[in-house]
Amino acid sequence: MKLNVLFLGLSLLLTGCNTVRVAVDYDTSASFESYQTYAFFKPSVDKMEISDLDKKRILHAIDKNLSAKGMTKSKQASLLVHVFTKEEKQVDVFQNNFNWGWGWGWSPWFNGGFFGPSVYARTEGQLYINLVDAQNNQLVWQGKGSARLYPRDNVEKKVARIQKIVDEILAAYPPGEEQ
Repeated sequence: MKLNVLFLGLSLLLTGCNTVRVAVDYDTSASFESYQTYAFFKPSVDKMEISDLDKKRILHAIDKNLSAKGMTKSKQASLLVHVFTKEEKQVDVFQNNFNWGWGWGWSPWFNGGFFGPSVYARTEGQLYINLVDAQNNQLVWQGKGSARLYPRDNVEKKVARIQKIVDEILAAYPPGEEQ
């Protein structure tokens, strides 16, 4: 029984590593069908505290996604795309106390001893995509994606990971559209 629970927990942990948690909010009074063009808001892009290569990857992924939705990049855009990133260190502590050895014959190797707590550090990144009505400078849609970062990945994996994160965030744009 304990091995089944351990296996289930381990499989959930491993599958959870590749997930992107997404949260979306939007202005219900906005007329999203009227937004057909977009442009990147340069000051928000310049403030992103990531490498220039990763900035390009994020912008390319957003460009690809919005273009696939039938939108056009334009200097006279109806939507301005503001992009922000945030990085946080996450620390997970697992108490590996399986309670083996309680009662007669208790042994420190099976209750705390060699099976004591395990500490794992990981980096989680957050990507915010804000869509602002260019006419009245009002935020109309916001998507946030949180995912684990793998800084040692090769370039192809980084590109694919960024595209996946952007795709999952923008899957909810425009609101009300069947996915």
